[in-house]
Amino acid sequence: MSDKSELKAELERKKQRLAQIREEKKRKEEERKKKEAELKKEPVPLQDDSDLEKKRREADALLQSMGITPDAPVVPTRMSPTAKSAGSPSEAGSQDSGDGATEPRSLSLSLSLFLSTVDIPVIVSCLFVSVAPPHELTEEEKLQLLHSEEFMEFFDHSTRIMERALSEHVDVFFDYSGRDMEEKEGEMQAGAKLSLNRKFVDDRWSKQRVVTCLDWSPQYPELLVASYNNNEEAPHEPDGVALVWNMKYKKTTPEYVFHCQSAVMSVAFAKFHPNLVVGGTYSGQIVLWDNRSNRRTPVQRTPLSAAAHTHPVYCVNVVGTQNAHNLISISTDGKMCSWSLDMLSQPQDSMELVFKQSKSVAVTSMSFPLGDVNNFVVGSEDGSVYTACRHGSRAGISEMFEGHHGPITGIHCHTAAGPVDFSHLFLTASFDWTVKLWSTKSNKPLYSFEDNSDYVYDVMWSPVHPALFACVDGLGRIDLWNLNNDTEVPTASVSVDGSPALNRLRWSQSGREIAVGDSEGQIHIYDVGEVRHDEWTRFVRTLAEIHENRDDAEELATQRLTA
Repeated sequence: MSDKSELKAELERKKQRLAQIREEKKRKEEERKKKEAELKKEPVPLQDDSDLEKKRREADALLQSMGITPDAPVVPTRMSPTAKSAGSPSEAGSQDSGDGATEPRSLSLSLSLFLSTVDIPVIVSCLFVSVAPPHELTEEEKLQLLHSEEFMEFFDHSTRIMERALSEHVDVFFDYSGRDMEEKEGEMQAGAKLSLNRKFVDDRWSKQRVVTCLDWSPQYPELLVASYNNNEEAPHEPDGVALVWNMKYKKTTPEYVFHCQSAVMSVAFAKFHPNLVVGGTYSGQIVLWDNRSNRRTPVQRTPLSAAAHTHPVYCVNVVGTQNAHNLISISTDGKMCSWSLDMLSQPQDSMELVFKQSKSVAVTSMSFPLGDVNNFVVGSEDGSVYTACRHGSRAGISEMFEGHHGPITGIHCHTAAGPVDFSHLFLTASFDWTVKLWSTKSNKPLYSFEDNSDYVYDVMWSPVHPALFACVDGLGRIDLWNLNNDTEVPTASVSVDGSPALNRLRWSQSGREIAVGDSEGQIHIYDVGEVRHDEWTRFVRTLAEIHENRDDAEELATQRLTA
C-alpha cells in the first residue's frame, strides 16, 4: 500500500515539474517573440556589442546594399541552471511530444537553443571579398588608348569579323529537293541572263562620288576594289578614295578604306602582291596602299616631277610573271612609265607615245592581249585607236585605227582562253554612242554595234565566254551581247534603278558576275548565266559571217562610188 502511495506522490511531483517547465518555456517563447518584434521596429544594437553581433550587422548591411533582404535574426537565449538540470534530452523529447499544443520548432532555433544550453559559443564565418573600384581613365588616357597601335589593330580586326557575322543571312525557305535550282537554271537558259545580286554603297566614303575604276582581286576572288573621284559637297574629305568590298559576306561596309590627296582615276590590285593596291591619280601621282598597314594613306607614292607623270593617269596595270613583273602606267599627255613596286621613287623605264613622231597621243584607256606583256592597244581622246609595243626596234606607237567620232572611253582585248585563239580581237566604246569590234590584223572595224542612245562609257569581253561582252551607257543601261545569238540587238539588257550614268564595268574571273559602277558612287553586282560548250566553234562561224558581211558592204560601196 505504501508503494502505491509513494508512486502516486512521485507522479504528482513529476506532473508539477512538467507544468513548471512548460510555463518556463512559454514565458521564454513570449520574451523571444517580444524581442524580435522590438528589433524589427527599432534596429538598435545591443549593449553587449560582441564580435558576433558586429559581424552579423556588417553582413546584413552588405546584403541590403546588394538588394537582398536579410532573414530575421535568431536571438539565442541563455537557460537558467534549473532548466539545464530539468532532465535528460530523452525526457525533454518525451515531454515535448506529449504536448500537442506546442508547434514544431525550426531547425535553426533548435540548434541555437542547443548550443546555448551546452554553452558552446556560436562562430559565424563570413567571407568578404573586397573589390576595388575600376580606375577611371582621364580624357587624355582615353585618347592615348584609342590611338594606340594595339587597340587599332584589335578594333579593326574585331569589327570586320563582327560585321561579317551580323550581316549574314540564311534562306530559311531553301528547297533541298532541287526545285529552286531548276527554276533558276531555267530562267538563266531562257534568256534572263542578268539578275541583280547586291549593291555596294557607303554614305560617307562613296556617296556623291563617281566610280572611276573597278578591279577584282586575282588572289581573293571575292574582293573588289573601286576608285572614286572627289565629292564636291564634302570639301573637308579626301579628294581620292579607294574602297575594297567583300562579296563573300553580306556586310554593307567596305573591307578596307584607302584615300589620298588627289582624285583616284584608275585602280588595280597588284597581281603578284595580294596585300597591295595601286592607284593612278588626277595629279599624275601613282600611289600604293598596303592593307597590312594601319594607315589609310599610301605607303608609297611617285614624285611629281618631269621624270614621272604630271597629267591624269587613267591607265594602270601590273603585267608579267611572278618573278618578273612591272607596273605599267600611262597619262593623258602620252607618257608611259614602267615601275617596280618595290621602289616608286623613279620609273625603271619611260616612253612618249607619239604617232609618226609628231602627234602626241592623249591616252584614255589601255589593254594588253592575253599572255602578252610587250604589245598593247590604247584609246585616245581624239577617237583613234593605236597599237603599240614596249620593247624592240619599233617601240612606241605602231599603227592607228580610225572609226570612232568621239573620245574612246573603254578598250578591251579578248581574254577568254580556249581551243581557238581570238587574242587579236578587241572592243572599243566611245562618246559617239557605239561599240566597235576590231582585229589587230585589220585597221578598219569588223562591226559596229549601234543599239545605244547615249554615251557608251565602258566595254569588256567575258573572261570565259568567247562571244560574250558587256557594255554600259549614260542612261543607266547595261547590255549583254552574245554574238553567237545576235549582232543587231543585245541578248540581255537591264536598266539600273534611278537611271544613273554607268561609267565602269568589270567581269569577275569566273565570268559569273559583273560589277558595274555609276555616277552616284554605287556598285551593282549582276549574276550572269553559264557558258555552253559549243560556243567556241559557233563563234568561229560568227566571225566568218561578220567578215563576209563586211566584204560585201565594202564591195557594194565601191560599186556605188563607181556608178
